[in-house]
Amino acid sequence: MKYLTLLVVLNVALSTAQITPTAKEINLEAFAYKAKLAEQSLVKNIPLKNIGPSVMSGRVVDIAVNPENTIEFYVGYASGGLWHTNNNGITFTPLLDETDTQNVGAVAVHWPSGTIYLGTGENNSSRSSYAGIGILKSEDSGKTWKNIGLADSHHIGRIIINPNNPNEVVVGVTGHLYSANQERGIFKTVDGGKTWKKTLYINDETGIIDVAFAPENFNIQYAAAWEKDRKAWNFDGNGPNSGIYKSMDAGATWVKVSNADSGFPTGNGVGRIGLAIFDENTVFAVHDNQFRRPKEKGKEKKLSGLVKDDFKTMTSEAFLNLSDKKLNTFLKTNNFQEKYRADNIKQMVRSGAVKPVDLAKYLENANSLLFDTPVIGAEVYKSDNGGKTWSKQNENYIDDLFYSYGYYFAQIAIDPNNADKIYLAGVPIIKSEDGGKTYASINGDNVHADHHAIWVNAKRPGHIINGNDGGVNISYDDGQNWIKNNAPTVGQFYAINVDNEEPYNVYGGLQDNGVWRGPHNAEENSAWHQSGQYPWESILGGDGMQVQIDSRNSDIVYTGFQFGNYFRLDLTNDKRTYIQPKHELGETPYRFNWQTPILLSPHNQDILYIGGNKLHRSLNQGDNWETISPDLTQGGREGNVAYGTLTTIAESPFKFGQIYTGSDDGIVQLTQNGGGTWTIISDSFPKNLWVSRVLASKHKKERVYVTLNGYRWDDFNAYLLVSEDYGATWKSLSNNIPKSPLNVILEDSENENILYVGADNGLYVSFDRGNTWEVFQNGMPNVAVHDLVIQPRAKHLLVGTHGRSIYKADIARLQRMTPEIMNKGLYVFDLDTLKHNKNWGNAWSSWSKPNTPGIDITFYSSAADTYQAIITSADAIEVSAAEIVADKGLNILSYDVAFSKAGKLNYLKKHKTDLPIAKNGKTYLPTGTYMVELSGNGTKESKKFTIE
Repeated sequence: MKYLTLLVVLNVALSTAQITPTAKEINLEAFAYKAKLAEQSLVKNIPLKNIGPSVMSGRVVDIAVNPENTIEFYVGYASGGLWHTNNNGITFTPLLDETDTQNVGAVAVHWPSGTIYLGTGENNSSRSSYAGIGILKSEDSGKTWKNIGLADSHHIGRIIINPNNPNEVVVGVTGHLYSANQERGIFKTVDGGKTWKKTLYINDETGIIDVAFAPENFNIQYAAAWEKDRKAWNFDGNGPNSGIYKSMDAGATWVKVSNADSGFPTGNGVGRIGLAIFDENTVFAVHDNQFRRPKEKGKEKKLSGLVKDDFKTMTSEAFLNLSDKKLNTFLKTNNFQEKYRADNIKQMVRSGAVKPVDLAKYLENANSLLFDTPVIGAEVYKSDNGGKTWSKQNENYIDDLFYSYGYYFAQIAIDPNNADKIYLAGVPIIKSEDGGKTYASINGDNVHADHHAIWVNAKRPGHIINGNDGGVNISYDDGQNWIKNNAPTVGQFYAINVDNEEPYNVYGGLQDNGVWRGPHNAEENSAWHQSGQYPWESILGGDGMQVQIDSRNSDIVYTGFQFGNYFRLDLTNDKRTYIQPKHELGETPYRFNWQTPILLSPHNQDILYIGGNKLHRSLNQGDNWETISPDLTQGGREGNVAYGTLTTIAESPFKFGQIYTGSDDGIVQLTQNGGGTWTIISDSFPKNLWVSRVLASKHKKERVYVTLNGYRWDDFNAYLLVSEDYGATWKSLSNNIPKSPLNVILEDSENENILYVGADNGLYVSFDRGNTWEVFQNGMPNVAVHDLVIQPRAKHLLVGTHGRSIYKADIARLQRMTPEIMNKGLYVFDLDTLKHNKNWGNAWSSWSKPNTPGIDITFYSSAADTYQAIITSADAIEVSAAEIVADKGLNILSYDVAFSKAGKLNYLKKHKTDLPIAKNGKTYLPTGTYMVELSGNGTKESKKFTIE
């Protein structure tokens, strides 16, 4: 009865919940609560190791370079933290690992004092731009940090510091991404962040994306206001309140200078603006102009053939008069299905089954609209009179730079010694040497696309440091040639998976960096520069998405890029087959999410599922498809982002055709008969939340888990639910998880009581099926965890993060954790067997490091205490001893399998044998069986280990 009552209460609470942005006080409490949980965690001593990859890097948002020593600079990664180099990018050191976030929007450094101001929360308003926690400050070059306010800002556009006073700082706050808020605009401090004053506020949907000051006069400042509104289904990145403001008193007061008579665009089409100041009078602005291009009149149609837009206004009569050859050329060129050729499409038009416009609609999807929307795009404006008037510099359209998504770019830099030399960041990076009239690309062969930061050296012409979606590049010849500086492991993974090879491989899809595969045991170092073979390899481009690997043949891989563009890869034969299901001509096109879900059936590896707004199934590896559901969402909403789409698919390992789906608009559905009938099982959930994961239990047929994510509503609550009856009733398992949107739930492969959860702020594990949770992050900072997978043979947990690449944990001991063990005062886990090596402690040369062995003695203690470890030989001779201060929970005592000084003497008294001393001065145990006796917490236990 108690259980039933809980379910009823839960259902009422969920059904009446409202989606509102989480208050900053609650967020700050959650950070403090998580830090306390981490200190008390039962697994705080179990390490996670970063296995890379690094070569493809991740999105850079800002760079701060020491003007007096340009080999020293800081790089801010969107969700990968702040990194420092003092050797020109050969190596980097992460600086935010001990803070509450890895999400960066802006960084500014006062170099003489070593003071750093860091604006958390990415300034690009993309699909994976994570919110921050305000302004962090360091007064010791990043060794330690403190939060100095603006906690409800979420996203910071730019920070500038008075070069003569590190306590005078002006911050451009972009504000919430998915909701309106008051803490946006310009904020200024004159006491180093102890107090802040809002000096410019426009409204609760308009923030500041850029701030700049005159090089020789901090009093003269310009700010770019940006009105925007992002929803899960729509993004308006422009509005009449976007514009340019100027201050003459160091940011204390502001006046708008992009008025109707100034020459700068005004109105609804004004988008993101980037600023560059040459001197007190000369200012450049790059503008993402979202007004539509006027249609070109009188332009003769090319004789080469038809284009998609021709069909939007074509009459049926004109269509039927087209030559079959011309129409077939168009159909084949645009990859229409084979069944659609001139003769049968004309018959469909005659019968009224389709209209000519349906051919255009057939080719239009969310991906094509990113490039096809006819906006004006990038424009450059210049003012020679301190912002009083502005003149457009580019004589022609700047095509193929912003496309329709200039909200992601709008960065401009100027050569401090040449007012005619400017650089624009967009899909490529381009340069103008005539003040913005004409341009040339300087995107090198080893330079990734999508650029977000440009620094130009005032003292060395041609020296540029560039930050993009693929990391950092440096040029010394003005962009003719580039160095790639991708040592940091800052990959932004959407999804990961593993195969069953030996050693097994890890696969993953990354933000704007494609899909990669690599061995799990590859060492992350620069040795590959010598061999020419980086251990990870790219297997597909675009924004890498989910990966499924055929368990019978790991060279057959299903993966793809954004909006459901999926392929079957035959890696052995370097063959790629496009497999996205297509709607019938004349039907409403399928909607595919940015991260479209795919699934290979656990019952038959020829059967593949892919989710649009409907669920599709292929029985032959994606060659042919059948749609096995109606629309499983709420039906979509009007907007410019694909919405009303499936986000997750799960099939029960117990029963073929028992399938669960989850959608981006909050719907979870179940079919028990392979799509014959469907039932909504989410009526009791909070409405409209993104279903980030549905998990059909591998331990119980009736059990299913669901995580919901409120990130796209600025709702940072943790939603985790379980049902034991196919979704008829639900129980919350969020319990003591600190407030943070959840992305993934995973059951342990062996122990049904163990669950793993990935959140926007890290990783958690439960040993009691979700009743209580432990922070599981030893070695991993507070970074978004997007995906989790277990390699069952190796007993490894792989953690796919969106900002710090992939981590690996050995969970063999965790899987043994049962209630019986946790009720003991002490439990020592079985010890591994070692292979003896005569080279222990020696090195192949005096210049290399010695080969050192070791064994980890893992044990559980019910209380914190000091433990004594005594190691004895098979004939009970004490060969070594150690002591460890243990925490409550799991502990690891690492023993180097060497004799202690006394232990060696004891052993030699009984065994007349040669015990060689290694070059590192240690004497290692010979082959044999040994006993470890561990005592503490009022108890003792012994375990054997063998050196073979």
